[in-house]
Amino acid sequence: MNTLNLEIVSFVETQILPRYAAFGKSHGIAHVQRVIANSIELARIVGADVNMAYVIAAYHDLGMSGERAIHHIIGGKILFTDARLKKWFSPERLKIMREAIEDHRASASRQPRSIYGKIVAEADRDLDTEVIFRRAIQFGLERYPEKDKEAQWERFRQHMQEKYARGGYVRLWIPNSPNRLHLMEIQAIIDNPLLLRQWFDRLYTEEKEETHL
Repeated sequence: MNTLNLEIVSFVETQILPRYAAFGKSHGIAHVQRVIANSIELARIVGADVNMAYVIAAYHDLGMSGERAIHHIIGGKILFTDARLKKWFSPERLKIMREAIEDHRASASRQPRSIYGKIVAEADRDLDTEVIFRRAIQFGLERYPEKDKEAQWERFRQHMQEKYARGGYVRLWIPNSPNRLHLMEIQAIIDNPLLLRQWFDRLYTEEKEETHL
């Protein structure tokens, strides 16, 4: 199906999305809304069920309420055990949706088990340059508030090298998705340390100023 069920949308917007307010800026409501929008776009590109893709995206980071390292497993369980979803999805579809959330982590070494896992994994990359850089800075400030600016820069730089640089662990699973061009743009900045530092300095200053408003 390529038309969103408005009853599902109402349920998600009132019962699910507000839970993201507890996860900070880096994994909060703005992030999940971008992942939802990306997922719907990708589902339509590949001809997948947009309602499945929409709900998977909406639930994908609910596991952040527990241990971050296994948030993808926790999130899959939250979706699969939510009896309210049985109104719209069969047990077989809910299993696929659970597995998609389990498979969405960028550091996962294996390919997602279904097209829905590929969709949410790709959508979660959200490879807008400013979004990627800003979320990494936000996460550093949230998780390591004791670090000064230079320590935050070093954490940011290392994260970019490990995840997004050429040879980094981020993987794109859908051919011809918009993310491929975006990743190339990010890699070009990472290749230029002075330019990367300029991006960091500007966004770090903006985030620090906002926290003191």
